[in-house]
Amino acid sequence: MSYWLHEAAEAELGEAALFYAEHASPAIAHTFLDEFERVLDVLQSNQALGTRQPGGLRTYPLRRFPYSIVFREDEDLGPQIYAVAHQRRRPGYWTQRLQLPQGS
Repeated sequence: MSYWLHEAAEAELGEAALFYAEHASPAIAHTFLDEFERVLDVLQSNQALGTRQPGGLRTYPLRRFPYSIVFREDEDLGPQIYAVAHQRRRPGYWTQRLQLPQGS
């Protein structure tokens, strides 16, 4: 199964990894990216996981890092990821991104 990643969510992922590389260590940044990949694998296997949110969205937290994946289920295309959101900053800022993925 595949997935779709909003370009802003991709930027958030990169910014968070860069932050960890600069302020913690490259190893921590790598661990953060590995955890994102682990969660992505979990969500591709079972999109019904995570906490339900308004608008048909779900959130699924990363382990050891204060980030959650904000996504919408899609049986055909796989998880549609709208944000890699810090759990304590600007709640709901990503709602403006809620639109259908390109090419749908």
